[in-house]
Amino acid sequence: MNVGGNALRMATFAETLADAGCTSVQTVGTSGTAVVETPANVRGETLEQKVEAALRQRAGLRTEVFARERDEWDGVVRSNPFRREAQDDPAHLLVVFLKTRPAPESWSRLAAAVAGRERTAPGGRHAYLVYPDGIGRSKLTAARIDRALGIPGTGRNWNTVVSLHSKLRP
Repeated sequence: MNVGGNALRMATFAETLADAGCTSVQTVGTSGTAVVETPANVRGETLEQKVEAALRQRAGLRTEVFARERDEWDGVVRSNPFRREAQDDPAHLLVVFLKTRPAPESWSRLAAAVAGRERTAPGGRHAYLVYPDGIGRSKLTAARIDRALGIPGTGRNWNTVVSLHSKLRP
């Protein structure tokens, strides 16, 4: 989910995920990230909507939730076009998970939004971004990415992406 500066205890997040029908809940860090199991009828957009509604009810939090299945996560890791950066500087390689697949012309708008040495690559319902000079000072902010693509997203650095991938059950 996109915490976006909102205070949410991870214990409350875990309880909220359980309210939405998730089991085997493992929250990761404090960024609103979790690995869960769900019933077959609570996947994808249905899961996102259930968790968003549960967050509003339990915590009064209105935010976007981004759900990915294991095969999608496998594809994110496998299709990473920035292999060297993943090896040499994984903290400055981000994957931005998007609510939906952007229109094809959105990718050129994202590339045009780059004001520094950042690099971007499309990935379906996600984008890969490299921040060689650091993320905090970059002008390629989350809001700028959302505007360029026309879709909300939430980013995780490569270390987190790989850590989450290792937690997924085959």
